[in-house]
Amino acid sequence: MFEFHGDRKRYFDIQVLNAEQYVIPFIEEKFAVKRGMRVLEIGCGEGGVLKAFINRGCTGVGVELAPERVANGEKWLQEDIEKGLIRFVTKDIYKTDAVSDLGGTFDIIVLKDVIEHIHDQPKLIGWMKTFLRPQGKIFFGFPPWQMPFGGHQQMCQNKWLSKLPWYHLLPRFMYKAILRSKNEDVAALLEIRDTGISIERFERITREQGYSISHKTFYLLNPIYKWKFGREAIKQLPVLKDIPYIRNYFTTCVYYLISAN
Repeated sequence: MFEFHGDRKRYFDIQVLNAEQYVIPFIEEKFAVKRGMRVLEIGCGEGGVLKAFINRGCTGVGVELAPERVANGEKWLQEDIEKGLIRFVTKDIYKTDAVSDLGGTFDIIVLKDVIEHIHDQPKLIGWMKTFLRPQGKIFFGFPPWQMPFGGHQQMCQNKWLSKLPWYHLLPRFMYKAILRSKNEDVAALLEIRDTGISIERFERITREQGYSISHKTFYLLNPIYKWKFGREAIKQLPVLKDIPYIRNYFTTCVYYLISAN
């Protein structure tokens, strides 16, 4: 296993493969991905997910706040950028105009491993209607907060803390004390704690913001584990995926496709 987030080029390549093998097939179970479609990814990083859509004949726009991620993407996707197939916007999504900044609305919007890092999740989910075409779809992929590593503790430098499941669910003061005792990045990990989202909360927000759920799949083993740990994706057991709240603890990833009512 490689250091997953340290080798950014390898991470980019894996995002392309994961999107080609899992994200796009999931979307196409309910919504055909066609040549010429416009795809927006919010929190796109280096654009690996978008690259998979470009390979299918779409055009893409990636919005990303981190300039170093965009710089990598512009280097690795230089040929596609020169062809006008993809471009990056380094801007806060709330300060982004659909016409002047993004060139219009989109058939598909993608948020992969992003919504669990957003502080005002209802605001963002409601705001995305601004960028969505009438028959368009929004894809979400994220780990439920209560899953074994929902606190992103794999970011920890201490090898034991990085492999210890569920301790992010301890009371805040205990969790903070454990992180501090090992000189971890307490602020970053507590911020993740503050924005973690459950299956039930996500579904409630989508309803309240005027969306319907077109499709969903829960995974016992996240598709990305194929490259991270050499473990093939496993969908959640039917008996478990329908038990509210309990399922959050044993579901490592969820995929959703939603549409505006």
